[in-house]
Amino acid sequence: MARIEDELVSRFESEQHKALLNVLFTANWFKAQHLHALAPDGISMQQYNILRILRGARGKRMSMHQVKARMIERSPNATRLTDKLIARALVHRDRCEEDRRVVHVSITPAGMDLLARLDRRIRPLLKELEERISEVEAGAVNVALDKLRG
Repeated sequence: MARIEDELVSRFESEQHKALLNVLFTANWFKAQHLHALAPDGISMQQYNILRILRGARGKRMSMHQVKARMIERSPNATRLTDKLIARALVHRDRCEEDRRVVHVSITPAGMDLLARLDRRIRPLLKELEERISEVEAGAVNVALDKLRG
């Protein structure tokens, strides 16, 4: 088991300070693992997140406002990221008839196919996580992280 003290070769002011740095360090570690799995298809983490959000809509359209609200990393350039997905025919866009300022997006069959391929690459990462910590330990982490965000 790699300890954060060994990874960063550091001492910490408090357990809370250590926990904060551990969360940031571990988040970056997870991000690197995901980026490696997404790289062959030229998809960023934020684009992957957008595709997963749209898949979760189960065939229904979503406004860009709804998509942005559900993103893990709320990006001010979500529209630009979505435009790239549209250019690759992974997402479809149409304007709301009642309010032309509102843009609706939905995932295409090609987007669903790409997500299925990406899921096959991401699934082993999740399986490894499940083998490293128990459901009870994961629950405790979730409670602690929710508590930190207040």
